[in-house]
Amino acid sequence: MKNAANMDTKPFEGIKILDFTMYGAGPFTVNYLSYFGADVIKVESRNRPDGCRTIGPHKDGVADLEHSAYFAYSNPSRKHGITLNLNKPEGIGIAKRLASWSDIVVESFVGQTMEKWGLGYEDLRKINADIIMLRTCVHGQTGPLARQPGFGNQLTSLSGFNSLMGWPDRTACGFDAQPFTDHLAPLFCIPALIAALDYRERTGEGQCLDISQHEASIQILAPLILDYAINDRELTINGNRKENAAPHGVYRCLGDDRWCAIAVFTDAEWERLREVMGSPPWAGESRFSSLSGRKQNEDELDRLLGEWTITHTAHEVMELLQGAGVSAGIVANASDQARDPQYAHYDFFQEIEHPAMGKTSLFHGPAFRMSKSKPAVTYATMLGEGNEHVYHEILGLSREEIERLKRDDVI
Repeated sequence: MKNAANMDTKPFEGIKILDFTMYGAGPFTVNYLSYFGADVIKVESRNRPDGCRTIGPHKDGVADLEHSAYFAYSNPSRKHGITLNLNKPEGIGIAKRLASWSDIVVESFVGQTMEKWGLGYEDLRKINADIIMLRTCVHGQTGPLARQPGFGNQLTSLSGFNSLMGWPDRTACGFDAQPFTDHLAPLFCIPALIAALDYRERTGEGQCLDISQHEASIQILAPLILDYAINDRELTINGNRKENAAPHGVYRCLGDDRWCAIAVFTDAEWERLREVMGSPPWAGESRFSSLSGRKQNEDELDRLLGEWTITHTAHEVMELLQGAGVSAGIVANASDQARDPQYAHYDFFQEIEHPAMGKTSLFHGPAFRMSKSKPAVTYATMLGEGNEHVYHEILGLSREEIERLKRDDVI
């Protein structure tokens, strides 16, 4: 990457990105380059802004495009937000000029959408010969499902994750429509972009990266797919239980809907758990003295253990058991996460002044730290906030021309 050898600069300083992505996977990918120096232009339109702007919760209950906590969470890095109407010929012309300025173009539309606008990879190569294009949508750019639209919440189900969660006597409960796969795809997109940048630096050539979020997500389920392929065996959902541990589950504790997870794998750990509980008579019964016995009597074991945990707070149970060498951890709610001392130690959640929302601690940086490069965490760009900078300073349009483009609904 440019200036990468100079450790006083950020590793992606000098890299210019034209970002057509929305919602989760695309912005999460671009954020990591933006945190560490990349110059990003985020493209939206007033008719079709990033859909995350409409998703709550909204600060102070104000449901407008600049009060979405979720959009702030998804875009806490330096981006020049512009409005550009790609359904106007002049809008496409401007997009091509911006592609000429860019090192990387990132998009997450359904397959072949960019081709419809004349902004596909082959089109962009004619404008910028060494351009790198990252395309990440649900099914990729080719194949029978390439034109099928979708979001992370549907893909989480399609990939099989929702079938893994639940109880043996009930229908699988899944992730409650959460877009889990939006957090998996960037793990493949980011290193692919870095590899493409390295390749271009060595050869002078760009390339197109077609990353199917479905294929990326399915990697996480490889052991289950292999078990089916080799043993013709499907996973049986079994709640919180595990075949080589007992007790193994979450147990209700003192307080409103507070729980603690406990996992005991060995008889030695069971003995330590007994001691923490004060060695109640039932825990000394022979039926609980071995793993096989505890598994055979697991329903009763869970009930009796729950009678002890309900008399303590979740934090008390966790601290008592961890202190004795037994695996335990609270089932954390949002309040626990926001006040977590480890997050505070790393300054993970940061209070930043937002032009519309005021001071808020919704902003966070990357999930790692670099010893010689600090991430640039900022408030999420306002809709069209970067229009003046991009259209006037980067493209050199006069302010009169910019006003005309506004009147003509191009920007």
